[in-house]
Amino acid sequence: MVHRHAVTGRRVALTALGALVATGIPAAVAAEPTPAAGPLPTAAQTLGADRPSAPVLRAMERDLGLTPAQASRRLVNEAEAGTRAGRLRNALGDRFAGAWLRGTTSQELVVATTDAADVPAIKAQGAKASVVKKTLRDLRAAKEKLDAAAARVSTRETPLWYVDIPGNRVVVEAGSKAAAAAFVKAAGLDGKSVGVKVTANRPRLMEDLTGGDAYYIDGTARCSIGFSVTKGEQEGFASAGHCGKQGAKTTGHNKADQGTFQASTFPGKDMSWVAVTDPWKATPNVKGEGGQTVQVTGSVQALVGAAVCRSGSTTGWHCGTVEQHDTSVSYAEGKVDGLTQTTVCAEPGDSGGPYVSGVQAQGVTSGGTGDCKTGGTTFYQPVNPLLSEFGLTLKTAEAESPEPQGNAAPTWAAGRVYEAGVTVTHAGVRYQCLQTHQAQGPWVPAHTPALWQRV
Repeated sequence: MVHRHAVTGRRVALTALGALVATGIPAAVAAEPTPAAGPLPTAAQTLGADRPSAPVLRAMERDLGLTPAQASRRLVNEAEAGTRAGRLRNALGDRFAGAWLRGTTSQELVVATTDAADVPAIKAQGAKASVVKKTLRDLRAAKEKLDAAAARVSTRETPLWYVDIPGNRVVVEAGSKAAAAAFVKAAGLDGKSVGVKVTANRPRLMEDLTGGDAYYIDGTARCSIGFSVTKGEQEGFASAGHCGKQGAKTTGHNKADQGTFQASTFPGKDMSWVAVTDPWKATPNVKGEGGQTVQVTGSVQALVGAAVCRSGSTTGWHCGTVEQHDTSVSYAEGKVDGLTQTTVCAEPGDSGGPYVSGVQAQGVTSGGTGDCKTGGTTFYQPVNPLLSEFGLTLKTAEAESPEPQGNAAPTWAAGRVYEAGVTVTHAGVRYQCLQTHQAQGPWVPAHTPALWQRV
């Protein structure tokens, strides 16, 4: 865990934070044309990957060793691959074993299945097929057993466990093989079916951080603003749960009164949101490099292997890649499930800050290991579960006013968070979701083949 810093730190402007989804390979998925409107937008156009901001491109060039052309190409490839992977997930059903990206520009999408008969269909979508033994459902079931065991036994020596999709296995990271074996046994799993990585790294929370802008909690600690959100007419921002408890007061970068924590969950999850008062206003902006801003347009979840960038008040703007979703981390303060692991670096003071993939919001900084001099690993709380948990709407650019968020319903509605694979109706037509996201006003299923497939 990263310890909280004193109430000192450089002055930063209040911005909303967001993360961009990256998924894809070049080939476009056929879209059903609308006679009156012409061809539907591509996935890259829908997600804004074809018009990336300069701060995103510069950071990707620096941290991923890309040329400007490669950085631009990667974002487009990732956007297109996300849609392709979603279509294959729906087509393969229970045989689906995950998808991930490879290559300097994410030019290769790999989709795994447990049935070799699916290989032609996967190749037909421009992806490489991988035939494996375990379905994604099998892997998640195994991880759930580890999650359950963590509630009964100490995880001090086994601080990390997750589904390794490219490896088609569940992995436990531990201080020793003996500690890992004991944890796996407590979960009732076969030791041969679980990968073990022995490491001295101990994830810690990135407290006292500024995501894009600094904010202060009860005058004693500093954290980072994640993404601007709204709940009805109330404006505010999302951040990490370990930054403050419900009822805690916040002040902004200028030490002026700012708001109050409305809800906070930690451990278990690492999410919170703060309602702000005038003159603070929600914006779709994330603080990039050199004071420039990145505007988020949605929250489409990135694939494993996609590029992702983070903003923080301590270390600024840095990029890396998504390593795996649904990671469980055992901090000294408690266990947190459902985090995403990345290769982005971070240091104390970056907690709560935003991760974006292109212009799609991904999550808020939770914790990690290492630093931005030698490199490290970070974990973020995905933003879509946060929005759903607290009934919030992400503040985005070019978005219409959404309907209030509620529980899942068969009729599509703006403002709701939809998981990949769910089915909705819109204008009397049924659609299946291709990529997890919060529905923005303009993103009606009929006009967004990047996110919805007609069934």
